[in-house]
Amino acid sequence: MDQTTGLRLPTFADVEAAAARLAGVAHRTPVMTSRTADARTGARLFFKMESLQRTGAFKFRGAYNAIAALDADARARGAVAYSSGNHAQAIACAGALLGAPTVIVMPTDAPAIKVAATRGYGAEVMLYDRFTEDREAIGRRLAAERGLALIPPFDHPDVIAGQGTATKELLDEVGPLDRIYVCLGGGGLTSGACLAAEALSPGCAVYGVEPEAGDDIRRSLEAGHILTIPVPRTIADGAQTTAAGAHTFPILQAKAAGVVTVPDAALVETMRFFAERMKQVVEPTGCLAAAAAFAAGDLAGARVGVIVSGGNVDLARFAALIAG
Repeated sequence: MDQTTGLRLPTFADVEAAAARLAGVAHRTPVMTSRTADARTGARLFFKMESLQRTGAFKFRGAYNAIAALDADARARGAVAYSSGNHAQAIACAGALLGAPTVIVMPTDAPAIKVAATRGYGAEVMLYDRFTEDREAIGRRLAAERGLALIPPFDHPDVIAGQGTATKELLDEVGPLDRIYVCLGGGGLTSGACLAAEALSPGCAVYGVEPEAGDDIRRSLEAGHILTIPVPRTIADGAQTTAAGAHTFPILQAKAAGVVTVPDAALVETMRFFAERMKQVVEPTGCLAAAAAFAAGDLAGARVGVIVSGGNVDLARFAALIAG
């Protein structure tokens, strides 16, 4: 229990419990390396490829853990979530695996591939306008009307714990690291990374990476409290959040080394790098951490983890971006 907020904040013990729930269900995604990336940075980079996770992103970890942690009656009633796409697909897939009906609130401008995949997993999709409507209010209303468990994309202790298993696996495989870069939207993945790194690689500096247009958490950490910004205009659709979560912010305050930002142009360049050099399709949001590592300039001799968060991008858009 956090003494300041009164909220139940997850610990590394929760990450370990999540790892046990996910064993044999989530993919243990590969850790890839690149001599080109190492030469470019002067460091030894380890890419944790969550783009190859079930549903194409790390979000499956937190979604499955949160639904699996519900009691049998709550699972039977089902869950509601709101998401631009990756959490949506993850909740839909996890619900199908666990026998829980799911309703997903998605923005009208979500990538078509993500909407189609969410429906394909059996979820009911409700569309909203992200620039004029409040997705959280819609989610709360549906939860109250239908008796559903509300599982937000990042501001939930079981979601955070599940996301932390990606960094736990990385460190279990490659050993202690000097630094880890993690894409940062609402803070679930980065918060979980902080919990795992603190336990398994003491002294490792965890940096969250936001798009330049959506640096709400960087500003919030500087201000010392949560700030809210307008919906950012960025190609990193998975990081178009407007504020940190009540659960994620205190963890980031206490444990993250800092937050850095990268421009959209760097995300396109990094998408091209993954495609050309590593033969991997990575979505713009999934490129945030790698783009920050490439731009750091102070990694010589370091062992650096890079969480590649997702690969769900419409192929026509992918081709247009990397060709542009």
